[in-house]
Amino acid sequence: MVISYHMNVLTWNLVMRHKQLQPWVGLPNILSGEFVVPELLQEGATPRALAEATLAWLAAPEKVHALQQRFCALHAELLRDTPTLCADAIQKVLEG
Repeated sequence: MVISYHMNVLTWNLVMRHKQLQPWVGLPNILSGEFVVPELLQEGATPRALAEATLAWLAAPEKVHALQQRFCALHAELLRDTPTLCADAIQKVLEG
C-alpha cells in the first residue's frame, strides 16, 4: 500500500499548515501513529515514485504480511464500543 496525494496548491498549503500537529497525512499512518505505509506527497507523487514504492512492497512479502497483521489489529481496535467508552469518559469528567 502506498499513499499518494496531489492537490491544488492552495489546498495543499492549508493542509500543510495543520500538518505541524502530526507528521502524517495518510489515515493508516495517522491511526497507527507512525509511518506504516509510504506517503508520496505533491511533487513526490510521480508515476515513477509510485511504481518504485509499489514494486518495493511487492518485492518484500514479509512486509506485506506484517502490514496485513497491523491492519487487522488496527481494525480490531477500531471495533471497540466507542459510545460506551465516550460515555464513561464524560461521566468521569462530570464526577470530577
